[in-house]
Amino acid sequence: MPLTVTTWNVNSVRRRLDGLARLVALQRPDVLCLQETKVVDRDFPHGAFEALGYEHRVIHGQKSYNGVAVLSRLPLEPIEGERWCGLEDRRHVAARICPPDGPAIEVHSLYVPAGGDKPNPETNPKFAHKLRFLRELANWSERKREEGARVLLAGDLNVAPLVTDVWSHERLKHVVTHTATERELLTTAQARGGWVDAHRTFVPEDQRVYTWWSYRTPDWENADKGRRLDHIWLSPALGDSLRDVSVLRDARGWEPPSDHVPLTVTLDLDGSSRIDSEGQGTRR
Repeated sequence: MPLTVTTWNVNSVRRRLDGLARLVALQRPDVLCLQETKVVDRDFPHGAFEALGYEHRVIHGQKSYNGVAVLSRLPLEPIEGERWCGLEDRRHVAARICPPDGPAIEVHSLYVPAGGDKPNPETNPKFAHKLRFLRELANWSERKREEGARVLLAGDLNVAPLVTDVWSHERLKHVVTHTATERELLTTAQARGGWVDAHRTFVPEDQRVYTWWSYRTPDWENADKGRRLDHIWLSPALGDSLRDVSVLRDARGWEPPSDHVPLTVTLDLDGSSRIDSEGQGTRR
């Protein structure tokens, strides 16, 4: 049974309804993980997603900021999310999917704080918040690994961990999202969870790949000053099911655009794909 999951930081779900309809028409994902929905739960556009075929929804919204959702064609069982950094920010929502064949899969939609402009936790509380969040993500990841469940973590993690995840490492190594501290913390979280980085399973680390282009660059396509801020991670128990990954780069040009684009994975739940000993994907 193939299962497709798409994550997208939509930067306001109500402004991006046309784009979401376009995405669904092109890729028909079984599950959508959204971030920055920017709407309280009572105002979430349920009817639009019903019309698109997503009858099952778990949402955790907030006005003007944050907000996350998991939308599915398959039944969902809500899972209580984390209270990150002791705050009530709506940055995490989770649900359990029970496929017709095989054990359940946990799907988590996560939005890591952006961190502001200055990479100094002493003078920038937003950056200090981000670093604390990433440290908590490492602890949470280790707990999820110990549980041994099939888990998919998707979202805007707001860190580009590799030098090829940004258009220029030299220009951005002291810029928030690509500082050495952030990169190390995210890499630590991945290692402690044993997470499989879906994107880099199929795209070698020496190749550049982006999921975000700033609004500040009008000619984003030709300038191509992107960063890979959006990620899908799979737990060790789910990693062998990974079959494919894709970035819908064209979505950056849809009107009105989000500065992020959708990232999609396909899982083959009958185990017909493998992750080899080097962590690279193979298809058969």
